[in-house]
Amino acid sequence: MTEPQPSFIERKERWARKMSGKARPAVRSEERLPPGQHLTSGFPVLDLGLRPEVPLEQWRLALTGLVQRPQTFTWAEWNGLPQFEDVSDFHCVTTWSKFDCRWSGVAFFTLAELVQPRPEAKYVLFTSYDGYSTNVRLEDCLDDDVLIATQFDGKPITREHGGPARVIIPKLYAWKGAKFVREIEFTRDDRPGFWEVRGYSNTADPWTEDRFS
Repeated sequence: MTEPQPSFIERKERWARKMSGKARPAVRSEERLPPGQHLTSGFPVLDLGLRPEVPLEQWRLALTGLVQRPQTFTWAEWNGLPQFEDVSDFHCVTTWSKFDCRWSGVAFFTLAELVQPRPEAKYVLFTSYDGYSTNVRLEDCLDDDVLIATQFDGKPITREHGGPARVIIPKLYAWKGAKFVREIEFTRDDRPGFWEVRGYSNTADPWTEDRFS
């Protein structure tokens, strides 16, 4: 088996400290509201205009690409994985932010430990049941607040918000968090997704207003 990279080991140690209650999540800025954003108490809905209805008995999530152990989960198998809850802020590129969103599901780090990304894997491509896709650096996905969420505020995520499962990457603009996710592919090369090929940023850092390429 390929030995894990030092950066992966460091992140795993940080993750273990967080899960044991001995560390707080890393923050990207002391300013909670990123520049150019305004706070909302609601939760606006933005999507491609397609909201696929995926029966839970037919739902699958595949983890593929440059990994040691590719896997595909059924809904029952997915909910049998260790569950993770996190409260984070949500920043949309259309300039609104929502504070203190409570998500629960499966931490991305749990998935990475299961499939073991190969050393040459540097990016992740998320694809969805509605045809959407988005690319994210693996190092961003391994942050300690990233998860594949199935619940919001203690209730199943609704279709309008991307249920039954959606990606949450709090420190990036929300278009990087694919709704209706069906595949997570680990890749060597950075392959632009739906909005990225239309001029949106690859890196999407809200604190530098990194909206467009």
